[in-house]
Amino acid sequence: MHSTMAPVITFKLSMFIILTLQPPPTLSLTPCRTSCGSIAINYPFGIDDGCGAPQFRHMLNCSTELFFLTPSGGYKVQHIDYDKKTMTIYDPAMSTCSILQPHHDFIMTDIQSVTIPPTPDTVFALLNCSIDSPVLNHYKNLCFSFSGHSCDELYGACNAFRVFHFLTNSSPPCCFTEYDTVKFMSMNILDCTHYTTVINTDSLTGIVPSDWVYGIKLSYSVPETGCERCSQSGGTCGYDTETEGITCLCSSSSNYTRECAGGSLTAGDHRSSHSPWTFFNVAILLVLSSLPVI
Repeated sequence: MHSTMAPVITFKLSMFIILTLQPPPTLSLTPCRTSCGSIAINYPFGIDDGCGAPQFRHMLNCSTELFFLTPSGGYKVQHIDYDKKTMTIYDPAMSTCSILQPHHDFIMTDIQSVTIPPTPDTVFALLNCSIDSPVLNHYKNLCFSFSGHSCDELYGACNAFRVFHFLTNSSPPCCFTEYDTVKFMSMNILDCTHYTTVINTDSLTGIVPSDWVYGIKLSYSVPETGCERCSQSGGTCGYDTETEGITCLCSSSSNYTRECAGGSLTAGDHRSSHSPWTFFNVAILLVLSSLPVI
């Protein structure tokens, strides 16, 4: 009798030790891409639909480089500063001090204008304006100077803009203004043939236009959705693509409302943190215990 029970007892004991000591399997990676080229993609942004915050849905596109998408086109993302909550973009078709290109409008959606507008230190320079331009007449208060710079300096220092001086034998009017001006008035209404944008204008005192940084800096805020709790559990914050309700993306096949099952919890959190693998182990042990002894 004892000789027949010994193998069964040994088998059960061995399985118990193996299942107890075996670590839980690692969850598969989140379906959200975390980078595009050299630029990290963190919350609230996402490249793949359902990733990030729904307010920024369909704003980024990753091919070989990262682009910020607006109704007026795709703008190359040069940098995202997650500490300062800014994104610097560049329009390859925009005129700069070294190249003159056909003008076009910079247009953002209403949602973009609210959630990720240009920063106050991003200046739009409207160039070669007509004397009938609204910003030189009824709305001349929309124009300002920054860091001691003037239109004459811009026309004189930039090879690309000297052509305006040659055509008119004088310096045509220009206007340094903020984003709201071009938001509400197109280039046709403004009656200016070209524009360029300069960033970090608060630090350009005494800097010649050829050394300015051309581009558009955008500022954003991070929605308070409890994302930190999801991240601490090993998940990635996202949303339901149909309802845009907030979800915690844990793997390619499992989503949770707030956090991933079995994820790490913060100190002081006394909620259960059993993973699905733990319950599987228990189930196996119950089956083993019910095996008949021969």
